[in-house]
Amino acid sequence: MDTIRYTADGPHRGPGRRALLAGGTGLLGLLMLGAAATTTVPRPGTAGTSATGPAGTLRLGFFANLTHAPALVGTANGLFARELAASGTTLETSIFGAGPAAVEALNAGAIDAAYLGPNPAIAAFTSSGGRGLRVVAGAAAGGAQLVVRPGITDAAALRGTTLATPQLGGTQDVALRTWLAAQGMETDLRGGAVSITPTANAQTLELFRSGTIDGAWLPEPWASRLVLEAGARVLVDEADLWEGTDTGAPGKFPTTVLAVSPDFAERHRQTIDDLLRGHLAALDWINTAKRDSVLDTLNTALEQLAGAALSPAVLERALGKLSFTPDPLSGAYPRLLANAAAASLAEPASLDGLVDTSFLEKARAARTASGTGAGA
Repeated sequence: MDTIRYTADGPHRGPGRRALLAGGTGLLGLLMLGAAATTTVPRPGTAGTSATGPAGTLRLGFFANLTHAPALVGTANGLFARELAASGTTLETSIFGAGPAAVEALNAGAIDAAYLGPNPAIAAFTSSGGRGLRVVAGAAAGGAQLVVRPGITDAAALRGTTLATPQLGGTQDVALRTWLAAQGMETDLRGGAVSITPTANAQTLELFRSGTIDGAWLPEPWASRLVLEAGARVLVDEADLWEGTDTGAPGKFPTTVLAVSPDFAERHRQTIDDLLRGHLAALDWINTAKRDSVLDTLNTALEQLAGAALSPAVLERALGKLSFTPDPLSGAYPRLLANAAAASLAEPASLDGLVDTSFLEKARAARTASGTGAGA
């Protein structure tokens, strides 16, 4: 399996190049990509061996992050490679540090499929007039919290504080702004009742320790790291804000989805079928394997790809907040887009065609027929 890591000076191949591309995962950032300098370069040639048959290579992008656990497991355990090999397709992986960079690579033809957050996927779809990508499955759900200093015990105590989110217009940034508005504290891009500072997750931990910020709305494992390593307390668990009307179960909301290039999917349907079977196999393994094996596999992958493993306590707490499911939870997407629009970080748009579960349904049927299960 070949791996490309995207760095600030472009894509690099090989296990020795571990620097990840820094950047944001927000709706606003994606809408501005057209005016930004590109950091991804399409590889020469084509991904497939023919116009409509199985592709010679599937180029898959994901993050070295716990919320992308199906991708970590699918590559580490050879589950993707095994399913793809049955049709003569090889796997090439690209490691990203930001949603916009992965979307840009997808749009440029540098990769064929990617694990993304729901907000970057929505933004890419709406900003491209529905041509940019298709969500074909869910991957992870849940796992986001507002964690704050111990002295902050209610929403009123947040007035005048400084909070961080991973990226302006990103999933957690929109969630924080929406919750603050519901508490009567309006925010805007310049500040408001609460100052919101877009900050890389690793830097957020250090800024919280130093007292520079008062809290943050973060995905896992960063919420757990602030709680267990820096003494933060949970003020809001985002799971409590999802009553189940949109997603079919209380507390569930999408965190990571699997998206594909519509053009690639049309030309190489068999390859996407194979990818989805590998995806379901990874989810099944995460949800049914012995806990110690899951923890060891994920931490080894994080150490290899991100340069550092998590402490056992952080890993256990973070996984306890996440669930891994192929359900894209698409009922949540209109709400996510409406919240971003209310925060002046997106424009209202149609989401018709964003989600295509036909590949997922076919993969589930194939796994059932083979006796390997239908997927988590």
